[in-house]
Amino acid sequence: MTLYIESSAMLAVLMKEPTAADVRTVLDGDRLWLSARHTLVEVRRNIARSLEPDDASAARVEFAAYWGRTQVIELDADTGDLAADLAERTGVRTPDALHLAAAQRGGGSGIVMLTLDRRLWDAARSIGMSTSDVAGFQGHEEAP
Repeated sequence: MTLYIESSAMLAVLMKEPTAADVRTVLDGDRLWLSARHTLVEVRRNIARSLEPDDASAARVEFAAYWGRTQVIELDADTGDLAADLAERTGVRTPDALHLAAAQRGGGSGIVMLTLDRRLWDAARSIGMSTSDVAGFQGHEEAP
């Protein structure tokens, strides 16, 4: 299995959120990780704005280790074109459309999307992508 790691899942680990242990279990169970280039920006931005300086420094070091073992899908013209199509089809926000496109370009149906973002999880499933249920979305209706 190939795991596509979306920003919300990585941030859960780095910010020691309640789901961090579950996300780590999924990460530890997979040897090949993929993510899009903009994950770097999303994660570093959220670390900087959400954590105190010492905690942010430690989180950046931990993230660098994770990022070093992640195969990065570049945001080239083909990824952008696919993201635009997926945004129109699914209605997701631009960063999420880029995640979906990168995941599809990285392996399509052989990819499992690891996200804690319900809208992205739903969109991934709507286009036939496998998803990790670490957030417990399966079988639960989204709140209005």
